[in-house]
Amino acid sequence: MSGTLAIVAFFSGLLFIILIHEAGHYLAARKLGFQVLEYFVGFGPRLWSFRRGEIEYGVKALPLGGYVKIAGMNPYESVAPEDLPRSYGAKPIWQRAVVILSGPGSHFVVAAILFAMWLFFFGDPRSPVPVVGVVDTTLENGQPSPAAAAGLRPGDRIVAVDDLADPTPDQLLVYSSGHVGEPVVFTIERDGQELEITMTPEQDVVGGETIGRIGIRLGYDKPGLVGSVVGGVKEVGRAIQTSVHQITRIFGPEGIGRVFSLLFTDEPRSANDPTSVVGIGQAVGQTGSAGDWGAVLYFLAFVTVFIGLINLLPLPPFDGGHLAVLAIEKVRGRTIDMRKLIPVSAVVMAFFVVFVLATIILDITKPIQIAP
Repeated sequence: MSGTLAIVAFFSGLLFIILIHEAGHYLAARKLGFQVLEYFVGFGPRLWSFRRGEIEYGVKALPLGGYVKIAGMNPYESVAPEDLPRSYGAKPIWQRAVVILSGPGSHFVVAAILFAMWLFFFGDPRSPVPVVGVVDTTLENGQPSPAAAAGLRPGDRIVAVDDLADPTPDQLLVYSSGHVGEPVVFTIERDGQELEITMTPEQDVVGGETIGRIGIRLGYDKPGLVGSVVGGVKEVGRAIQTSVHQITRIFGPEGIGRVFSLLFTDEPRSANDPTSVVGIGQAVGQTGSAGDWGAVLYFLAFVTVFIGLINLLPLPPFDGGHLAVLAIEKVRGRTIDMRKLIPVSAVVMAFFVVFVLATIILDITKPIQIAP
């Protein structure tokens, strides 16, 4: 149930982010005096709409995002003479660039907020020192918890186990599992003071694996409000670097070749292979089933950055393609006939449709196995 809830929450959040993307275009266009004609949620047949002033707002059948229609952007639609001064092509290049950039730019703002929430509520699991999050009174096998009996508290920092200083969470688990039934001295930092507490790890079975446990669930350092905001902005920078590398790899010759090689051969997939919304849903469901809602939130923030960068690719019909056209117009000193770019847009979209369908088929026939 928690896995299904995680999938619903993730994709609902993703749809909301796409709507914020369109709201970025909408607000910038309204502020700069463009004639906005439509703001719709979804695509396809119109389900419901209303008109306020000259703008039609509504919902369409396919909840796959949304769009804002600005007068003059479609080269095949005419603009009334009295509306020409407010049409897209009549506005200065810098104003058109602001309107276009406001969409993908919103992704990085939203991602910074999501990353800040992740740090504030869950902490950073990459923190080098294990922090006690929850103290269990009993273990899953019904035995009393050594941690509860020893008086461990949430917020205690485990700075050493026996002679092993500054253990990572993985090292802590390995050490406890290797000393089942043996007294182990844990050095705890609490309120600026260090305490030594002796506990004996008990044998327990978690997910079919026999491990040694003292009865704690780890939390992570939480940097507070200001630290979370600063950390959220820094995390956007890290996500941009990682996403640029992934986009280059996935859509380069090697990545494209890999997808179609997997599609027509028996070669197994790896965790680094491209995936679709189906694979993303599978990963989110597994993460939610494990109760790791912090990871779900982090993943949503990361995907938000990734989609923002995809939108900035300098290819029509992406926002980056419109920005590239504006840059060329600025250099040439004259406008470009957008009708000539329709074939380019069609080819780009055809490629992405084929690529996405290929990854969907792979996610169904060769799902990526995610390590526990």
